[in-house]
Amino acid sequence: MNDNFKPYYAVIFTSTKVEAENNYGDVANRMIELAATQQGFIGIESARNEIGITVSYWESLEAIKNWKNNAEHLIAQQLGKDVFYQSYTTRICKVEREYSFQK
Repeated sequence: MNDNFKPYYAVIFTSTKVEAENNYGDVANRMIELAATQQGFIGIESARNEIGITVSYWESLEAIKNWKNNAEHLIAQQLGKDVFYQSYTTRICKVEREYSFQK
């Protein structure tokens, strides 16, 4: 176990998209770029198929709140509701421990 491990937060965003073609990919990529500039941002992982799953990692709940209220992100959130998503769920979790394997 890593003695220097510091707990952090994960925001898990799952979604189903509408069928119509739109510029979702461009907006999603911009949000990743923008999130990376936010204080407290640690990283992100994303998979988009039948359902989209994006997990972003943050140092604190305050950092998550600041990201949620970022002006450009607020516009993207509204586009999600109006244009991109059939449904979505956001979950915020505290990561107490992590471990991994790599060959």
